Amino acid sequence: MLLELAEWLAKDIRAFNVFGYITLRAVLAAMTALAISFVLGPPVIRRLTAYKIGQAVRDDGPKSHLTKAGTPTMGGALILLAIAITTLLWGDLSNRYIWVVLGVTVGFGAVGWVDDWRKVVQRNPRGLPARWKYFWQSLVGLAAALYLGLSATAPVQMELIVPFFKSFAYPLGVVGFVVLTYFVIVGTSNAVNLTDGLDGLAIMPTAMIASALAIFSYVAGHAVFAKYLGVPFIQGAGELAVFCGAMSGAALGFLWFNTYPAEVFMGDVGALALGAALGTVAVVVRQEIVLFIMGGLFVAETLSVMVQVLYFRLTGGKRIFRMAPLHHHYELGGWKETQVVVRFWIITILLVLFGLSTLKLR
Repeated sequence: MLLELAEWLAKDIRAFNVFGYITLRAVLAAMTALAISFVLGPPVIRRLTAYKIGQAVRDDGPKSHLTKAGTPTMGGALILLAIAITTLLWGDLSNRYIWVVLGVTVGFGAVGWVDDWRKVVQRNPRGLPARWKYFWQSLVGLAAALYLGLSATAPVQMELIVPFFKSFAYPLGVVGFVVLTYFVIVGTSNAVNLTDGLDGLAIMPTAMIASALAIFSYVAGHAVFAKYLGVPFIQGAGELAVFCGAMSGAALGFLWFNTYPAEVFMGDVGALALGAALGTVAVVVRQEIVLFIMGGLFVAETLSVMVQVLYFRLTGGKRIFRMAPLHHHYELGGWKETQVVVRFWIITILLVLFGLSTLKLR
């Protein structure tokens, strides 16, 4: 929207040409989303509190979490609002990737909204039944996967890129691409949702990974940089740097209110949407494996749940972890909530830096 205005003004005032640079718009997007979060955060929290949309706490969880009962949830709507407004303001609306990622983000956010609404407003502890939750996630994920696969214009857009190897890429074909894309989008969405169990635990890694993906997007969309660094050139992918900038800014803005002790939780509406957005961007820029590396925290949290459930069933009730997901294991082991959160952030910083190193180490 603002890009079109700047292009129109640039016909008479050349200074407005500066807004054509993706890097500038990505920075402005981050700042805009951050400002929107700061401005809308307090009234949104007050409204959620007034409607008594409070978080329910598990009775079998850490006792320290009982004080969190009643804390406003569904604050993820604030994140989605900031991302959507900012992307529409600073993004190139003629770019198909912008609409794909926005569509996936809003779609998964809608699924999370229904789930949260049933839990906290209708007082249904099950929320949206798992089969229907998975069905709608699958529908949105498959729609995005099919569109990206069938609209691909170059073979590289459907190749699995292996980091640290400059010339190794495995051709997936349309079917393989759709299957991989589906699992990346849906899997990342649920992984972020599982991680969102402590104040600020999921939102900060999301901001870090989104910032790193902004760099990958810019490089992938720039023919010269892509060739120099040995990454696939994806025409139009650079515009996703603006979306990633908006996601980073919105996430940091939300963290202001979500840091310990949290004034608001994002709920499934935020966690499912942000995870799906990360997965979709990674697919577009062909960095699924790098996302797996940078999102190692999300992977570990998800695996801890899977292993715990499987071991529990196989052994007739025994457990590997004190409690799953993994962050609860450390809480019950004596770590304070803030210790778990900050230490997991530090691990994510290292993983993100390792992921970024794949740009050059090939």
